[in-house]
Amino acid sequence: MITDKYRTYMKLGSFILLVFLSAVNTLPAQTLPSTPKRPVTDTYFGKQVVDNYRWLENMNSDEVKNWFKAQGAYTNAMLNRIPGRDKLIQTFVDYDKLLTVRYGEIKKRGNTYFYRKTLPSENVGKLYIREGKTGTEKLLFDPLGSEKSKKYAMSTFTPSPDGRTMAIGLQEGGAELSTIRTMDVATRTFRPESITAVFGGGIDWLPDNSGFLYLPNNSLDVKDPQGNLNTKARLHKLGTNPDADPELWSRAKNPDMGIRPDHYPVMFFSDDYTQVYGVLSSVDNRVDGWLTNPADLGKPTITWKRLAASTDSVTGFVKLGNKLYLKSIKNAPNGQILVTDATDPNPATAAVLLPESNQNITRMVSTKDFLFVTLSDGINEKIRQYDSRSGQWADVPIPGTGTVGIEPYDSPRSNEALAYTTSWNNPGTAYEYNPDNRQLAVSTFDVKPNYPGVADLVVEELEIPGHDGVMVPLSVVYKKGLKRDGSAVCFMTGYGAYGISATPYFSRRNLALLNQGVILAETHPRGGSEKGQKWYRAGFQTTKPNTWKDFISSGEYLIKNGYTSAQHLIGEGTSAGGILIGRAITERPDLFAAAISNVSCSNALRMEESPNGPVNAPEFGTVKDSLQCMALYEMDAFNHVREGTKYPAVMCVGGMNDPRVIVWQPGKFAAALQNATTSGKPVVMQVNYDNGHFTEDKAVTFRNFANMYAFALWQAGHPAYQPVKALVTK
Repeated sequence: MITDKYRTYMKLGSFILLVFLSAVNTLPAQTLPSTPKRPVTDTYFGKQVVDNYRWLENMNSDEVKNWFKAQGAYTNAMLNRIPGRDKLIQTFVDYDKLLTVRYGEIKKRGNTYFYRKTLPSENVGKLYIREGKTGTEKLLFDPLGSEKSKKYAMSTFTPSPDGRTMAIGLQEGGAELSTIRTMDVATRTFRPESITAVFGGGIDWLPDNSGFLYLPNNSLDVKDPQGNLNTKARLHKLGTNPDADPELWSRAKNPDMGIRPDHYPVMFFSDDYTQVYGVLSSVDNRVDGWLTNPADLGKPTITWKRLAASTDSVTGFVKLGNKLYLKSIKNAPNGQILVTDATDPNPATAAVLLPESNQNITRMVSTKDFLFVTLSDGINEKIRQYDSRSGQWADVPIPGTGTVGIEPYDSPRSNEALAYTTSWNNPGTAYEYNPDNRQLAVSTFDVKPNYPGVADLVVEELEIPGHDGVMVPLSVVYKKGLKRDGSAVCFMTGYGAYGISATPYFSRRNLALLNQGVILAETHPRGGSEKGQKWYRAGFQTTKPNTWKDFISSGEYLIKNGYTSAQHLIGEGTSAGGILIGRAITERPDLFAAAISNVSCSNALRMEESPNGPVNAPEFGTVKDSLQCMALYEMDAFNHVREGTKYPAVMCVGGMNDPRVIVWQPGKFAAALQNATTSGKPVVMQVNYDNGHFTEDKAVTFRNFANMYAFALWQAGHPAYQPVKALVTK
């Protein structure tokens, strides 16, 4: 699926502890590591900004390494004393066992199905094959058993067009940069060559199965400032030395094509292998791309033809037959589908196939003859299909509400597809879908778990007034029988960036909290796309304050209406959601009992000085522009920490193998809060050495989330997490 490939590549660019408890005794704990202030003053367009913790950015310094180790040890010692934490980990394990098998990433070549399968007893998935959907299952690859000295996980796997060779991305320690190995499927043996530092393991096979297109980073080191700048699209032929792989497309090779250092020049084939596309991938989701003939790949110079420029506002494309279907937001903020000639595309003259409506177009994929378009009202989705042979539209009859999806097995060789649905209180169902007769049948790959308490979950989809009167969606989930007297603990989370919407999903981790009487509140702040492109742009760069103000408004609504109270409200933000949670607690520290700042962008003004910072400048802004620079300062939580303020309890989390948000971002925020707060509530820094931005490893994931949840639930007063003796650090 071209659209899926493009979505995958878009991801490239893509914080005196004295706890007042009822007990009278104290339990000694480690001393909070001290963090000296060493002020550095910068001037940004006339504005002076003092940074007391710039020294923590030097990740090669032994002093800095030791600081993170001491912070992590201190936090772990505290977490080990919180009752309920280990029981929560066990609950995650128990719920995981109820899903007897998990299937994922099902791909078909001929009549052979390749898929990831994970059993409850396994921390990471293994790769299996079977002939036909009901054929005998065979193990193809076990990442944990491949090398005794290595603890691998598969970032991805991609079979060649004939299904005889498999490319597998291998990761260690939660890192997202992978090493690509190729395996002969019949013998289950690896070829000798390997390719390092490929993001997520993304490759695209040549039609003759002889090799693949790929885009490596310049380094495996997540601290390397040049690691993902000026990258180069390459071609690898099986059996050759990767060091000699030719450079096909790059800023150096194509200086006249407007390729910036932060662009990822991604190349991939159309599904029918008749065209090759080049897309300058970044966090800007508008396509900046070209096309060429596959025969040009063997020539010294590739002849490129324009597909779409950023100003055309095309956000996705699919080739079916001799037509190119474009998802466009040009003068249509909710999206429209255009159609143009595939050999000579022109977005400006393309015909409107599906006009803009009051529903937001979120996705477009295809099978051999059908185009599938997902539309959303902000929360609930539906899918429409277009038959390219008859020109007719029809609805895909997936039952239920919430999130729905279509995943073609082997486009464009067949119309066979997997359909699915899920929601906040529905673990979901997978269906085999035949678009020719619009028939659904429960899939062989569907597994029905019987989780406790699901039938007792209540879902409320609300719209609450924001700070400026704009109505903001808010999803609230809780167990039946909730007393709205403010006594319940509420876990409120949010993101609001990159135009990513918080669509309904079922989470066993959430269920573990819900079954303990915790309310789950999923916010939908501006910066996502719940209400289309306008909603996204209303939380973007200079309008970014709307993102955390919508989050604050959501918390105020929950308190005002008795769902919870300030002493029981937990706020959480992850990654770009670090801006949301960081600025929420620095603007309204009184609103929260506890906050989790997870792998968080907390020092936006310095983000461009991190390895992944430049590629994110199109989303947040650059310090090189006066307006954008001041917007970065405004969204910078670290620079809004004020001495003598009563901050809530805060846990900052960072991954030492994180290529997206370098660990000093949450680290500096934690240091500033520790030295500034006067509330007597703990501020801690959780440091993960076996994790990156996230990891597939269940044992690591369960521990990581149990640590965050237990800390926050302790501070929010949940009775199951209160120590018998108070924790005091002198």
